[in-house]
Amino acid sequence: MSKKNMSLPKLVKAFRNLRDKRSELKADFEAKDKALVEQQEKIQSYLLTHCNENDVNSVKTDEGTFYRKRKVNYWCSDWESFHKFVLEHQIPEILQKRIAQKNLEEFLAEEGNEQLVPIGLQSESTYTITIQKPRG
Repeated sequence: MSKKNMSLPKLVKAFRNLRDKRSELKADFEAKDKALVEQQEKIQSYLLTHCNENDVNSVKTDEGTFYRKRKVNYWCSDWESFHKFVLEHQIPEILQKRIAQKNLEEFLAEEGNEQLVPIGLQSESTYTITIQKPRG
């Protein structure tokens, strides 16, 4: 089929059918995967209990070795104070280097800010296609 002969309604229908099939496959996978994750979590809990009760960090078995590892997560409830702390101790490396896309876009769209593009900022604009099923 050449580009000139392609039926736009048929292409839209095919796209929607593919999207729907992918959604079904994803939902089925996620349900099956969730059940497997739950089984793994039960086993991990049992192994962690074993490590805690025996005060060990690793156990070697014929089937493999398992380890108990401490994981720490940090979060902030007072960003103003945290920013002051970062500046005071000169430790910007503890922050992730990423841009809040929507916030920057809104800032640059405000009256008078379109010329305030920081040095080193790059951007890329692309068009995408969004397809909706007919209504009614």
